[in-house]
Amino acid sequence: MHAIVVSDPGGSAALAHAEVADPVPGPGEVLVDVAAIGVNFIDVYHREGRYPIPTPFIPGSEGVGVVAAVGPGVTGVAAGDRVGWQGVLGGYAEKAVVPADRTIPLPDGIGFEPAAAVLLQGLTAHYLATSTYAVRPGDDVLVHAAAGGVGLLLTQMVKLRGGRVIATVSSAEKEKLARDAGADEVLRYEGFADAVRGLTGGRGVHVVYDGVGATTFDGSLASLRPRGLLALYGASSGAVPPFDPQRLNAGGSLYITRPTLAHYAATREELLGRAEEVLGWVASGELNVHIGGRYPLAEAKRAHDDLEGRRTTGKLLLLP
Repeated sequence: MHAIVVSDPGGSAALAHAEVADPVPGPGEVLVDVAAIGVNFIDVYHREGRYPIPTPFIPGSEGVGVVAAVGPGVTGVAAGDRVGWQGVLGGYAEKAVVPADRTIPLPDGIGFEPAAAVLLQGLTAHYLATSTYAVRPGDDVLVHAAAGGVGLLLTQMVKLRGGRVIATVSSAEKEKLARDAGADEVLRYEGFADAVRGLTGGRGVHVVYDGVGATTFDGSLASLRPRGLLALYGASSGAVPPFDPQRLNAGGSLYITRPTLAHYAATREELLGRAEEVLGWVASGELNVHIGGRYPLAEAKRAHDDLEGRRTTGKLLLLP
């Protein structure tokens, strides 16, 4: 089969399109013929070595396809089933081995591409809006990078829960996408904290969902009302440097958390519960999935370059 292989961490040139042996499912695993693959910033972090992984490895933490074979001891999943997964390495390939207990059954009414575009980022948006900070009707919420993959879904979920979304974007094109997703107010990044104060009568927001990191961190803290929460779920602009916790006191007994999906979908029950709700919203039309780019598997490098260069909106997919 063909796959993308990283032999040495580094820039996007580290993504080599190669022919490798077909994987074989072991006990408790299934082999999937991959139909579509989600591209995510965590793939960049793995490629760069920011999150070290023994080399060589096949990147990719999200995909969908059809089960081709099951390993010993597998129950509840059979050949021919349509499934998706997230959080399992090895997705940038024509075939992938996935633990059976991490597969997500796909409803008949959802195609492969929308499913691949919503699993990792949709579940991320779900845990942020329902668990990390459970948005309530009337809450003021700041969503950074609101035209990105998580941002568009998160904006919609906050609106489904009755929150008011103040969004940040970097261009007029992205502003339109954020507004179409339901954002009540849309700001550029420069001076956003002062603008947020102005839009909230000087109080600040209840929660900031920040996947940008280094360049937005100070402004995010300055945008919070007393006892507000900064959910720092990513670092697309770079890691946040160490800071003095006294800043949280000075800002009004603020909270900060660095959550990750693995801890919010740790059990199969929680994984399937979140997935069922997210996929249900997609099937009913309550959640719109925006696919911003489709690339052949062999062009994974171009997909990473576009993602890192902020030339994209919504979700990027690789197609084997």
